[in-house]
Formats: sequence, structure tokens, C-alpha cells
Amino acid sequence: MNWGKVTYVFFALMSLTTTAGYLYDHNSIALFIAASINLVSTLLKIGVKNILSAELFASSLVADLHLIPAFLYEVLAHDAEAAIAMAIGGVIANIFSISLVLIEASKTKEDF
Repeated sequence: MNWGKVTYVFFALMSLTTTAGYLYDHNSIALFIAASINLVSTLLKIGVKNILSAELFASSLVADLHLIPAFLYEVLAHDAEAAIAMAIGGVIANIFSISLVLIEASKTKEDF
């Protein structure tokens, strides 16, 4: 088992689920956790060497550039609607990222 792949897929999926959790319960702490986990996911994708690594990294950056401003809207501007809109963009980017992981996994042939 490739533990590096397990780790970056774990953080990619965790980023998606924590952002979805924020959309369910509009809490600034949940949004901070979602943005933090997404940043860790982005950092882990820097070293990934696979077929779709550039696309994975780009989708993670897009999610970062949605979740960080969403947190700033929530905390500094007290604009929950704008924060939710930005978080929805982060969810869409994370869904795209997970779909790329699934596509890459289906194209990779590893011997067990």
C-alpha cells in the first residue's frame, strides 16, 4: 500500500467533508478547520507524481482561494451569504479533485 497516496487522498476527502460540514452548520470555526485542512491537502499535493498531478494541485489551489476568502468574509466582514457562496465554490473544486483522484486510480495499474 502506498501510504503517501493514502495520506493525500485522506486529506483531499477530509477537506471536502469539512467544507460540506460548514455548509450544514454555518460556523466560523468549522470554516477555519475546512480551510486549514485544505491548505494541508494542497501542501501534500506538491510532491505527488502521477498522471494528473498538475490538475490535482490546481483544483486544490482553487479550493484554497475560495475557502480563505470565505473565512475572511465570515469573520471580518460578517457576511455569511458571501462566505457560503465562496464555500460552495470550494466544495465544487474539492469534488473535482476527488473525481480526478478516482480517474487517476482507475488508470494506474499497481501490482499487489
